[in-house]
Amino acid sequence: MKKFEAVKADKTNDNWAVLTSRQTELYGRSDDVRNEFARDYTRILHCLAYRRLKHKTQVFYNIENDHICTRMEHVAHVESVSSTIAGALGLNTELTKAIAIGHDLGHAPFGHKCEIMIRELSQKHLGKSFWHEQNGLRFVDKIELLEDEQMNFRNLDLTYAVRDGIISHCGEVNKNRLFPRADYINLDDFTTPGEYEACTWEGCVVKLADKIAYVGRDIEDAKRLHLLDESDYKTLEDFAGRFKSDAVNTTVIINQLVSDICKHSSPEEGIRLSEEYAGYLNEIKRFNYERIYDNPRLKHFEKYASLVINSIFDTLLEAYDKNALFTSLKAKEKDYPMLFSDFSSWLKKYVSPEILPVELKADAQKYLNEKIYGALDNEKLYIQAIIDYISGMTDSYAIKIYNELISF
Repeated sequence: MKKFEAVKADKTNDNWAVLTSRQTELYGRSDDVRNEFARDYTRILHCLAYRRLKHKTQVFYNIENDHICTRMEHVAHVESVSSTIAGALGLNTELTKAIAIGHDLGHAPFGHKCEIMIRELSQKHLGKSFWHEQNGLRFVDKIELLEDEQMNFRNLDLTYAVRDGIISHCGEVNKNRLFPRADYINLDDFTTPGEYEACTWEGCVVKLADKIAYVGRDIEDAKRLHLLDESDYKTLEDFAGRFKSDAVNTTVIINQLVSDICKHSSPEEGIRLSEEYAGYLNEIKRFNYERIYDNPRLKHFEKYASLVINSIFDTLLEAYDKNALFTSLKAKEKDYPMLFSDFSSWLKKYVSPEILPVELKADAQKYLNEKIYGALDNEKLYIQAIIDYISGMTDSYAIKIYNELISF
């Protein structure tokens, strides 16, 4: 028997009804062969936020280089690592894959540095923080829509277990021995990344897999971009010796750490690495932060990304008119046609229909999702809309918008 067979999230689990519960009842199909978590997986796979991950920075902004890891590729790595571990341990692989494919939907363009920029904007204008795990939950709950069989658009309405895995996946916390929490809390109670563990063993697996998936691949990309010097390569040789290999790369790290997790994890000991390999992983993470993520050569990119994001934010904010918002947005199209046309078209899905102009109202009828911005009758609601819009952008789209702002 596989070690976690008795505690996996399936119909034999006492909490199955809670784990598979949705915020509203999702329309059914009599001929659907998928279980609830497999259905979540495909709903995420088909949504626009997932498609945009292919044009979002993982670490290095380099859209001209096909071999540099994007956010979508990272998600694929996490799905591969986590489902392999889950299968070996006897956990629910369908749930694991659904959490993994959705875990980074809340990432802003330009990687973690842009997340900090948007956090600063959110704290300044809304008095609250911004972090991608929480934003991921917001996107799957409030922002992302799918067309149903009647050609109407609705919210994703994912299961509690998948939503929980998304907001609790924080891979930056150096913690070994992960155990699921016992309480099925309101997920809006999360106030900081990593505040609570996932409520399932499957969610714990994804959290640890997230770290395993990125450290080796980020080293490979740093090598490809000639970011490392001779002393860095000597450090990597030392790491390779500890892994009993000639190289430290994605293949070696994933193979060794996955095997170690499967060997040492148990319901009594938690999802864990051996102390030896946990130490190695933390050393590699420290190396990556010192020599890659905080490398001075990335500062120019960060300044550029900041200019792009803040310029778009300021331009949209200047257009706010409490009494005639869509008239104001339409007037701005004269100077910035792409930005304000696209923003108006996006905004119409999430506001009360009565505030829409005639040309937008008819099309908006097919959007049956929650109207999260209401009548946009205060500036903070409008600022939240701007932050949601910007955080969903790809790198390339944000740059295209910025280029429009500086063109005449």
